[in-house]
Amino acid sequence: MNQAQSVKKKPLESIIEIFRSLLEVVKSKYFYIGLLTLGIGGALNLASQTYLHNYANGGKVLPMLSDLILDNLPVLDVSLLYDLFCIVIFATVGIYIIHRKDYNRIPFILLLCGLFFIIRGIFVVLTPFGNPPEFNGSDALFNGFSRYELGVYPSGHVGNSFLLLLLVNDSKYRRIMWIWLSVIIISLFLAHGHYSIDILSGIFFAYAIRAYGNKHLTMFDLGNSSKVKVPSAYI
Repeated sequence: MNQAQSVKKKPLESIIEIFRSLLEVVKSKYFYIGLLTLGIGGALNLASQTYLHNYANGGKVLPMLSDLILDNLPVLDVSLLYDLFCIVIFATVGIYIIHRKDYNRIPFILLLCGLFFIIRGIFVVLTPFGNPPEFNGSDALFNGFSRYELGVYPSGHVGNSFLLLLLVNDSKYRRIMWIWLSVIIISLFLAHGHYSIDILSGIFFAYAIRAYGNKHLTMFDLGNSSKVKVPSAYI
């Protein structure tokens, strides 16, 4: 009887433990700074999309570029994959945080993802160019999440996904996320959703942000800064 009761208590105890751990994180000012940074990044990306839309409607041309890889690939209707697997990567990070009890890392993840989106929101309007030729837009399931689909450099799909991969401190989870990231990159190429430079730059931008955060922003990694490895260990 006592053993049965103890087994029944385990799920509840786990939920209480998660709640307490999250409560400690929420008490930190770094959580709110990270959350605010992410919010600013998201808003800036929406603003950049609106700017490019008005830019194009004002008679300006968003040039389409030639691309060595895309010019030699067929166009396949696989846009659902890169949007779907971006969500899968976010879910994988959430599972990792709960499974490995790495709650202290949440402000750090929020902050660096926010910084990536802020930088992307600036770069997409610095040198605006149009989507690759033959790109048919996002799948209908995800088409309503963004009012406009303009601004391609660097790739937010690839950059943010790779950044999340770098922020996970577990080799098993990183291997799984490499698979998800590969699906995103391959489907982006096949759907002609991004130029090659967008995809590669997304990777380089994410790596640079992670390296900067690892050197200067470890105070956002609450209590886990001693476990942080150099960026090269994440690849």
